Amino acid sequence: MAVSRLDVLYRRLLLTKLFIQGWGKPEDFKRIFEFRKIIGDRERCKHLVPKDYPVYMDKREDHFDCHIHNGYFISPMEHLVPGILPTEAVKARFQFIVPKRWQRNKPVCIHLAGTGDHFFWRRRTLMARPMVREAGMASLLLENPYYILVLLRSCLKNVSDLLVMGGALILESAVLLNWLEREGFWPLGMTGISMGGYMASLSVTNWPKPIPLIPCLSWSTASSVFTTGVLSKAVNWRELDRQYAINSVYEEEISKFLEYCGVSSNDAVPTDSKDSATNYQPFSQWESLRFMKGVMDECTHMANFPLPVDPSLIIVVQAEEDAYIPRTGVLSLQQIWPGCEVRYIKGGHIGAYLFKQNHFRKAIYDAFDRFQQKYSNH
Repeated sequence: MAVSRLDVLYRRLLLTKLFIQGWGKPEDFKRIFEFRKIIGDRERCKHLVPKDYPVYMDKREDHFDCHIHNGYFISPMEHLVPGILPTEAVKARFQFIVPKRWQRNKPVCIHLAGTGDHFFWRRRTLMARPMVREAGMASLLLENPYYILVLLRSCLKNVSDLLVMGGALILESAVLLNWLEREGFWPLGMTGISMGGYMASLSVTNWPKPIPLIPCLSWSTASSVFTTGVLSKAVNWRELDRQYAINSVYEEEISKFLEYCGVSSNDAVPTDSKDSATNYQPFSQWESLRFMKGVMDECTHMANFPLPVDPSLIIVVQAEEDAYIPRTGVLSLQQIWPGCEVRYIKGGHIGAYLFKQNHFRKAIYDAFDRFQQKYSNH
């Protein structure tokens, strides 16, 4: 697969590092793996969040084309896996952008945040406000638990943070979907760009009803993102190697747990990732890279989660030359979700994000139209 030069250049210009503190606490991994088995089962997961889970509104702004409401609720993750979220993320915050005049029904699309998308400004400006003008569609923007306003320079400091984030967003999305249903909004859908698209996909696999899903610039697993994509260069491999080498719990306990789950952390890693991930001789001879692949395949691979209720309502938007989201050597979303549609746009990840958001919005409108044609009498 050809990759975008802009993607490679942009990654080189950024100084931010991922997983600067390493893997995270071994006990957190064990709790996350156990919890993944629950949220990977839709029948069990749908009972984790009560339909009347409390949601609170605390502020409203009036604009010429829309009302902007701010709200919050306590993340169910805090109740189900106590203490695993950062303290600042226990209260989940969201912004609800509602048209002053609805064109047809009361459609709402939930947008999840991409990497580094702090607060709401990007999604509100680039997607939600245009959707109000173009389609009379409301948007609900959920703040990411690791990219919150009070921690503006926050990031994923541990590998375990990404896994906690996925579990939290699945549960928080269920809270919001239930709340929107109670309030009479219809139809409801989910979207996101890059990591936000992936997290939206996770959330829809656990929703027990047909729902439009529009994941943009994301794919079937995060393992290739962090081991073979250009983002692998942002990973703090030195610290991951050091911790893996000195703490036997990763190999002796967590790796065995992965194998019990059916994923081997000793699976081969493509040679090109060894060239791109780092340029030094690691302490553990690529064991940490194999371990990363095993962890990510277990906790992030879409094949480990339920099939969405109606895959025909899924429209995936992909960049042809995406260097951030490798598609070579991994199962495609068409294989995992038979019946979904994949649309390709020219260019890479960064170019698509900066200049092709109209394609993302068009896919949202088409998926919602498809839902209304299929389920308007239900």
